[in-house]
Amino acid sequence: MQSFELLLQGFSVALQPTNLMWALLGSVLGTAIGVLPGIGPALTIALLLPVTISVAPTSAFIMFAGVLYGAMYGGSTTSILINTPGEAGSMMTALEGNKMARAGRGAAALATAAIGSFVAGTIATILLTFAAPFIAEIAFYFKPADYFALIILAFTSVAVVMGTSRVRGFIALFLGLGLGVVGIDKMTGAARLTFGVSGLFDGIHLTVVLVSLFAVGEILYVASRYRPGVGDVITLKGQAWMTKEDWKRSWKPWLRGTALGFPMGALPAGGSEIPTMLSYTLEKKLSKHSEQFGHGAIEGVAGPEAANNAAAAGMLVPLLTLGLPTSATAAVLLAAFQNYGLQPGPFLFTSNPELIWGLIASLYIGNVMLLVLNLPLVGIWVKLLLIPRPQLYAGILVFAMIGIWGLSGQVIDLIVMVTIGIVGYVMRVYDFPIAPVLIGLILGPMAEVQLRTALAAAQGNPLVLASTPLSAIMLTIAVLFLLVPFVLKRLKANA
Repeated sequence: MQSFELLLQGFSVALQPTNLMWALLGSVLGTAIGVLPGIGPALTIALLLPVTISVAPTSAFIMFAGVLYGAMYGGSTTSILINTPGEAGSMMTALEGNKMARAGRGAAALATAAIGSFVAGTIATILLTFAAPFIAEIAFYFKPADYFALIILAFTSVAVVMGTSRVRGFIALFLGLGLGVVGIDKMTGAARLTFGVSGLFDGIHLTVVLVSLFAVGEILYVASRYRPGVGDVITLKGQAWMTKEDWKRSWKPWLRGTALGFPMGALPAGGSEIPTMLSYTLEKKLSKHSEQFGHGAIEGVAGPEAANNAAAAGMLVPLLTLGLPTSATAAVLLAAFQNYGLQPGPFLFTSNPELIWGLIASLYIGNVMLLVLNLPLVGIWVKLLLIPRPQLYAGILVFAMIGIWGLSGQVIDLIVMVTIGIVGYVMRVYDFPIAPVLIGLILGPMAEVQLRTALAAAQGNPLVLASTPLSAIMLTIAVLFLLVPFVLKRLKANA
């Protein structure tokens, strides 16, 4: 009941004209960047960080939430019409959606994707509303050893699950940890990894790393593989709406996709890729029209799109309640909180309820806005796909450089941006995951603080790190994340 009352207060914040304007701006911008291939919500929010620092925190996060949900909606347009997923979570949508578009049913595919996103987003936001305060209450009982164990679990799960190789995952994670310790150690006053450069004494600004990895690295990668004339847009034709049969075949996949997406989005390294793949596989097994899969089955669009949006809401649960990012976009949002001097977690629910509940309420409003924006205006969004790729990415690069220079006005930031941007390009070429870098960079300093606090309280006794049932369980799970793949591989080799 208390959650419902707080949500009503959140609506009083989110429905203020200024905040409604920011929600609309975020929704429009999110849909636009979702439509443009290769530009996801993480990159967009990273680019917006330097220019929104003067905006009130509540308004800024309402806009960021609109960008996040909007990108999930818009990503389906690219997947369906040019068979190019803008986000990893839209990969499965492209399999059936593009086949439907080529068969003249592109409008029906876009409609089931938009409505499925609305249904999943609304149900998942309701679950977020009532789950987040409960988890935040539990988090009050966490000790430093518990937080340290939780972060170690996040490290191992992210490094093992994300990417095609555990080795690559851990290399990316340790790169992020290395970037996180650059600067003056606050406890000892010693300079770490600064190489005598005074501009690095305050550490590497998180926004610089985000923009470098996402914007510069992505632009270099796209430019190196750009081929004119590739990716023709399929024009919308045929029936402009879903038939009665389409509705009958879509509503159950929407609900099943939501049930898969929300809990998996909340898990460390859950993301949107795994639930969308599981949803596609499940719908293929349960469908009475399984022979249509691979040729344009509407269930193969409805289920994965619902799972994709539900995972986006699930991602906000550990972020808001524990300050724990479970994806690259969540890591960027955590950086945005830190930009405003805020640390997500249980104390934020009590110290800044207007921000938290205004943000949650804005998700309901944004979902309605996005449904209105996507169903009748899909023809306009398709026009964005006609923007020439060279001009688009050149504009993004200029915007990124202006944003980085505006942070501090120091040349060292531009040098770091170019250096990390080249590293980001190399990582994409050799298939290194980006998310572990960000999670290592953000959570590394937090893990260090919790480790030092726990050891100081126990007078240096390392056994304190597994002294509580919760920390012991989480450290055990972290070890299992590391060992189980090796054991399974060995058993398979011996079989």
